[in-house]
Amino acid sequence: MNPEKKKYRILALYLPQYHPIPENDRWWGTGFTEWTNVGKARRLFPGHYQPRVPADLGYYDLRVPETRKAQADLARQYGIEGFCYWHYWFGNGKELLERPFNEMLASGEPDFPFCVAWANESWRGFYHGVGEREVLIEQTYPSEEDHIRHFHRLLPAFKDRRYIKKDGKPVFMVYNPGGLPNAESFIGLWRRLAAENGLPGLFIIGHTYDPSKTDLFLSQGFDAVETINIFRYSDEVSFLDRTATKLAHRLLGFPRIVSYKKASRYFVSAQDCRDDVIPTIIPNWDHSPRTGKNGIVFHDSNPLLFSKHLLQVKDCLDRKSDPEPFVFIKSWNEWAEGNYLEPDLRFGRQYLEAVKRILG
Repeated sequence: MNPEKKKYRILALYLPQYHPIPENDRWWGTGFTEWTNVGKARRLFPGHYQPRVPADLGYYDLRVPETRKAQADLARQYGIEGFCYWHYWFGNGKELLERPFNEMLASGEPDFPFCVAWANESWRGFYHGVGEREVLIEQTYPSEEDHIRHFHRLLPAFKDRRYIKKDGKPVFMVYNPGGLPNAESFIGLWRRLAAENGLPGLFIIGHTYDPSKTDLFLSQGFDAVETINIFRYSDEVSFLDRTATKLAHRLLGFPRIVSYKKASRYFVSAQDCRDDVIPTIIPNWDHSPRTGKNGIVFHDSNPLLFSKHLLQVKDCLDRKSDPEPFVFIKSWNEWAEGNYLEPDLRFGRQYLEAVKRILG
């Protein structure tokens, strides 16, 4: 396929945890949102880029329609096709953080394409903002009836004119395909329900941090797999670097520091260039706002290094036979994990400008 004729379909993963909910109030204190962790972050080693301060959009609240519109306008301006909303369905009809999505769907605004990714994992304190590892809320798969209820919960979204499609089929992603008790049965059921409700099908994507499982997930019926090679660098770390990182962590109290320049070399693999595999763009990673010195920090990400990463992604996309290949960005607004495209005070819109310049 001639690269000049390609259209890159850039989708940005979108976190809705920027408004208070009763559960977060109970677990972490009244008024908790993602900004709570972002605001308390501190420099943990010389040159550590913390705290991170949002620029153009400020410390927003996703209950505000004008904020959601401003996000969409900004993403559209820089060539992003749509947002992929993280959707939390824990079984037995239990949802969390659904308000921004519900209001966007009901109001028709912003008029910006979207799709849904089911974040099917239990919430544990350590990973979601507190020091303990206890399960805060468990992901369950109680019955086929619950899968049916879940499908009908999303059916109005699938039928929305803004919903992102592939070959006419609504795009739906599963965060943890391996967590499904019977992925083949789930996929078959939802495809049958789609046909019964007037849809031409579903384009179902598996999301994985373990690219070795790609072919397994495809064999279970997923149409494609999005691979997250964010930690693939660890297979290539030298013994000397590994030892130095451990010593700095134990003796100096540093987080586990990894050079973004080194890590980004492994963000794209040969497998990602297959038509049934979707690569992921990774602006950065810094989990220390949530986990402090126990977090992993990709150090010294900057627009120049990010641009080099984008060129890797572009080369991979250009090898595909698909004239309109998908690529995901992790993420639009994961501020407490240090991976976001929204402008901050240090770099402004430079990351967005790189996306537009290289892929737009």
